[in-house]
Amino acid sequence: MAGTLSTPADHERTGGTVEHDARCAEERLEAEGEVAVARLLLADGDPAHAARHLSDALARDPGLAETYEALSELAAHVGGPHRALELFDLETPYSGTVAGHAHLSAAAGEWDEAVRLLVLVAAQEPDRAWLDVTWLRGPDLAASVSPEIMVASALHMASCLPDPVDDDVREALSPLLALLRESVALNPDDARLLWSGSTFARRLGAVEEAIAWARRSFEVEPSHEAAIMIGYALRAAERYDEALRVWQDEAERTPEDLGLHIDISDLLVRRGDPERALVWAERALEADPTHPKAGPTADAVRYRIDGDVRHLLALAESELPYAAEALTDVSWDRPVLGRAADQTEATTNSLGQALEQVEPSPDLEVGITVTALEPPSSVLALHLAFPSATVVFESVPDPDPRVAKYEVEHAVWTYDDAIARPAVPPPSPEAAEAVRRIASFRWESLPALYDSTVVLSAVDPADLLGTLVHPPATPDTEFGATMARHAPNLWLSGVQVTACLGIAHHAVDEPWETSRRREILLDLLHGAEDWVNVAAGIALVATAWVVPETRQDVKYHVVTRMVDAVRASHQRQVSILGPLCELVLVTPGTEDDYTSLAKDALSTLDE
Repeated sequence: MAGTLSTPADHERTGGTVEHDARCAEERLEAEGEVAVARLLLADGDPAHAARHLSDALARDPGLAETYEALSELAAHVGGPHRALELFDLETPYSGTVAGHAHLSAAAGEWDEAVRLLVLVAAQEPDRAWLDVTWLRGPDLAASVSPEIMVASALHMASCLPDPVDDDVREALSPLLALLRESVALNPDDARLLWSGSTFARRLGAVEEAIAWARRSFEVEPSHEAAIMIGYALRAAERYDEALRVWQDEAERTPEDLGLHIDISDLLVRRGDPERALVWAERALEADPTHPKAGPTADAVRYRIDGDVRHLLALAESELPYAAEALTDVSWDRPVLGRAADQTEATTNSLGQALEQVEPSPDLEVGITVTALEPPSSVLALHLAFPSATVVFESVPDPDPRVAKYEVEHAVWTYDDAIARPAVPPPSPEAAEAVRRIASFRWESLPALYDSTVVLSAVDPADLLGTLVHPPATPDTEFGATMARHAPNLWLSGVQVTACLGIAHHAVDEPWETSRRREILLDLLHGAEDWVNVAAGIALVATAWVVPETRQDVKYHVVTRMVDAVRASHQRQVSILGPLCELVLVTPGTEDDYTSLAKDALSTLDE
């Protein structure tokens, strides 16, 4: 095998997930240019300079076959791959240089070094085609690479990956998994290779192999690591009861591993048993009050049990890095905490039904008749998909949802009978694009949402008000296409929340009580009944989480808005009542009477 540089494997991908279609062509052109320059320099007798350009070519497009051909030419020019290695100095931590050294090491027959270095590079950009080379797929390579290198490679790569990886990463890293399989087959009793291979295979979705390898490792040598990997693999297979038994047995053997206590707690949460989960988290916390995960885990589980927002505020205010991860996990898919509020209007339901049957169209004339007036944003969402649609509301119920209960200066809707029209002009193109770039109907947590929207602090509030009723088009991305095709209502909600958070960042040097940002957000919260009320409420509550001195004021207004909605609901439907109740439940300092009222109202809505 030694002596010849290999090109990308025969099945080289020409597009799709690994090479990232959006940038593939540009990267390939740049790489081809670097190779061309390298060959000219080589012809002029300057191999050192040529090597630098080949490093750049590898960094720009690791899947370009011409680069490997040029590397072979370089090696031949200087007297072989061993001498060519001197031109790729590992003191320079550059991906192209390290990759070039790896490929020349392979050509020189230094297989351990070749695999080690190429894995180091691939771990930094796991979605790229670094491993898609013929020599890594050689039928005899596993016998030439030491188990120690395979262990180190598997563990390093696994430490750089989420669990599980996305499809594009799985495809890009499949050559390493194939090599690992061959190594395991040759070394079936290497306990460390088995459990380290298990953790990598699990991340790539090879769950059954991960289970088998970890179990075999434990049979060969009943190590703590093997037991942990068995549990992780079983958990990935959603075999929670089996994983729990393995981990509980191991916790008895090694009670000093408090991290395992946390894993057991998380597993019990997945099984829907938060009370038992709390027992394990509190055991870890009692054993070591300074443990970096014990306190955050306990706070997150307590919230799952009793819904008290104080536990989430403890996470938000914690300086422990794991607290943010725990807050993100508990916020996931929860209205207000991690995503836009649910929408229940007849108009919105009709939009969803229409999109199940046809694609959005400016020409399709959809006609909807609804018994009573609904929030104007629901009609706006319909018009995002079907601009020619007509909605007829047969009545305006009492109390009149078009009329704000309190006098407001900043209104974004005006009415002509039952027809709502924007009361503010469209935003500037620059402001619309600023919102468009970051808008989403999901966020990691309220503090993360607050922080991510600080980029809008310099946008004129008048422009942000304009985006509430003149939303920008969805972005030219896969996410944007999905929103436009299937959920324009969620896109609109995301835009409205983002714009309101932008307002929350306006002129933050102004004292809260007399600030313009407060004035605008309260007007939006208390304005005519609409999704905008909820978006403003989310902005206010996020501010209260991050800026404690605003909490009393925010609590008063958010609770007042919910109480007004509850009273109105005694006479008519209030589609935003549920979201307003969700807001109250995560507003700092809300008294028990009002949280109970919110829970009762939500319970009634669920009936």
